[in-house]
Amino acid sequence: MSPTALMTAQDYRARVADGFQHRARSTDFQQWRAQTASTGGCTHPIRLSGSWAIQDTATGSALASRTGHVTVPCGNRRESVCPSCSDRYAADAFHLLRAGLSGETKGVPASVADKPRLFLTLTAPSFGPVHNRRAPGGKAIPCRCGDYHHPDDPRIGQPLEPGSYDYTGHVLWQAHAGQLWHRFTTNLKRHLATAAGLPQRQFADHARLSFAKVAEFQRRGVIHFHAVIRLDGPDGASDPTPRWATPEVLTEAIRIAHANTAITSPEVNGRSWELAFGEQIDIRPIRPANANQVEDEHGVITDDRLASYVAKYATKGTGKSEAVDRRIRTQADIDRLTVTDHHRRIIQTAWDLVAPVPCPDCHPEGFHTTDGCGCQHAQYCHTCGNGGEVTRTTRLHRLHPDQADKPDPLDALKLRHWAHMLAFRGHFLTKSQHYSVPFRHIRDDRRRYRHEETLTELGVTDDTITVINDWSLVSVGHRTQEERELAAAIAQRQRDARKHRLANERKD
Repeated sequence: MSPTALMTAQDYRARVADGFQHRARSTDFQQWRAQTASTGGCTHPIRLSGSWAIQDTATGSALASRTGHVTVPCGNRRESVCPSCSDRYAADAFHLLRAGLSGETKGVPASVADKPRLFLTLTAPSFGPVHNRRAPGGKAIPCRCGDYHHPDDPRIGQPLEPGSYDYTGHVLWQAHAGQLWHRFTTNLKRHLATAAGLPQRQFADHARLSFAKVAEFQRRGVIHFHAVIRLDGPDGASDPTPRWATPEVLTEAIRIAHANTAITSPEVNGRSWELAFGEQIDIRPIRPANANQVEDEHGVITDDRLASYVAKYATKGTGKSEAVDRRIRTQADIDRLTVTDHHRRIIQTAWDLVAPVPCPDCHPEGFHTTDGCGCQHAQYCHTCGNGGEVTRTTRLHRLHPDQADKPDPLDALKLRHWAHMLAFRGHFLTKSQHYSVPFRHIRDDRRRYRHEETLTELGVTDDTITVINDWSLVSVGHRTQEERELAAAIAQRQRDARKHRLANERKD
């Protein structure tokens, strides 16, 4: 390193150190630190201004009050955006999943642990060969390209032949992945009814399919689904499962439903795609909740750690090499992305598939040309406002007035809206109504605990007080880079302290 470069690096470190020292010496640092610690070290806190008070309902006197600024967590589930809030989301996801697996918590009975339960993985199909690292039996074998890839090799997941990779099919499959899951569960219920000898319309009177599903991005930029599936009685977790409902019956029904679930995509340039899950499917039974591993030597899933194993995908960011954390607004946003060529191509394909089309009134033969263009004969076009371009839906309604109440099939996928997610439009964690409690219940429990803690300190009850809140938004995020880094350090310190405390509790 040259002396000039060394001096520059030293100057940079000195400026960083000065920034931290200046913030630590400021008069409001202790107050800022306390507020940041109360949010768990959130890196994008929401700053509010206003007042809060607890009043005695009978006398109107204030028993406790606060006026000024407060900060609350942003609540973002992505670890790449906010590690602190992602950590809290993962904890909530763990409790949600664990309650549905083992019961004895959150109002779910312990009997769910004895019901037919399976851990299912549904994969995406192939849209072209990609670089991968295979190690069957623990012994690595070469990729199709002939190389042995390191686990961190950036080529993993990239197409071997980008020119022949089916990017349009990839994007369309991603956009329909959630719909495929919905159709899969519908088919699964039908095949379960057939296996039980029941008319399909009577299945809900005898059994209920409960599940919790998490989506995981693969290195090649497609979604896999991991799901815990449980068979209940018709009233849910507390209702005994019918005798005919066994893990073997559920497994066979899943295989049949998987093989018969498909969706036809909207047409693109006169071609449509038959969309289905990949041929690879993993179905494993879950044994009762008394083990300490995710998988035993027989390949059977255990649920003592399964909730953690599945919950991590709910907060797993897609990573800089796969997608971005915020929505894309313009082509310039795509041009500035620091992603691989493969993932940029996926995003670009999603963006281009719903690009504006020529106005059918003033540009019936295509986009504007200098000779023979329809816009030359019109002073003003009411369809496009002389812009020459319209959405696919506008064009559909103009050419087919009888379909004026329907969006264009491609526009309905909102591909530009979800381009930053590589066209995946679903939620990363979903569950059926009766699998366990909703996130709202877990968060309400946390708020109720804090509320009751405050009332206990004041020596009052809910029946005798009135809570008044009056807050308005001031800003979002920390003011300086130094504050963001200090908040991240606070979050890491709290996380390490929690892990240490839990480790000691296990030893006891």
